[in-house]
Amino acid sequence: MDRHYLHDLAPGFDRNRVLRDLMADYGEDVWNFAFFLTRRADAADDISQDAFLAAYKQLYAFRGDCSVKSWLLGITRNKSLNYLRNAFIRKVTLRDTVQAPAGHSPSAEEVTFKHLEAKRLWSRVMLLPLKFREVLILDYHYGLSIKQIAELLHISEGTVKSRENRAKRRMAALLNNETEGE
Repeated sequence: MDRHYLHDLAPGFDRNRVLRDLMADYGEDVWNFAFFLTRRADAADDISQDAFLAAYKQLYAFRGDCSVKSWLLGITRNKSLNYLRNAFIRKVTLRDTVQAPAGHSPSAEEVTFKHLEAKRLWSRVMLLPLKFREVLILDYHYGLSIKQIAELLHISEGTVKSRENRAKRRMAALLNNETEGE
């Protein structure tokens, strides 16, 4: 595990500078993870702000038991799950689908096909239940180890492996059904 200067942060250090560093280094990861969990860009905006605000308030409490990235993703996960548990969101808000930015036109045919395939795969990942989706995202998108994922989700490593295996099987079934329908 790489040692980050946050491990040695002492009271009195400029927390605003630390927050700017964290947002610059991990802002995109935090927003993307919030989006993958909630499937909503507006929610990801709010959740990422809340996650960094919580991190700002707890900077001196960071123990260094995990990497800074895992710590921030854990905060993001908790904020996202709280958002999803909110009764208003469950009952009133409609789910959006993942869409590519408007006006995006790759210049080469190969890039276009890779983009379409990636979009197709991620749209299928978004169909998975949250417990499977988050394991795949943490592994493939963020490159966390089984141990880091287990610690972040507060589950055993065996459960992580089981969920990942079940998620892969569901993905295979989704993709097989799609190709059979063509």
